[in-house]
Amino acid sequence: MRIGELARRTGVSERALRYYEEQGLLRPERLPSGYRVYTELDVAAVRRVRLLLAAGLSTAQINEALPCMVDEDELLQPKCSGLVDALAAHRDRIEEAIGELESTRANLNALIGRARPVG
Repeated sequence: MRIGELARRTGVSERALRYYEEQGLLRPERLPSGYRVYTELDVAAVRRVRLLLAAGLSTAQINEALPCMVDEDELLQPKCSGLVDALAAHRDRIEEAIGELESTRANLNALIGRARPVG
């Protein structure tokens, strides 16, 4: 299939698919004309990439993580213990950032609450 069909089937823009290829996350065949040719395996690969992006991983992290992931019954699971540790550390960083954002929100709410009506 060509890139337009892959985009339609995955709901991902052609531009994003080209970016995934630049990042080494997709490796389509190339015809002599330069057109990319994708397979059903690429549909599944895009799904895996989207799941990992939604989990907050960068494309560089995804590139490192994909070889240590298994896709069983459409459930993506880490198979390398080192990856589990890295994902847990990433989760901890996210939780820390959430805590900082909650503190920032509380400070803003306090400032807003102290505002005097203009009039």
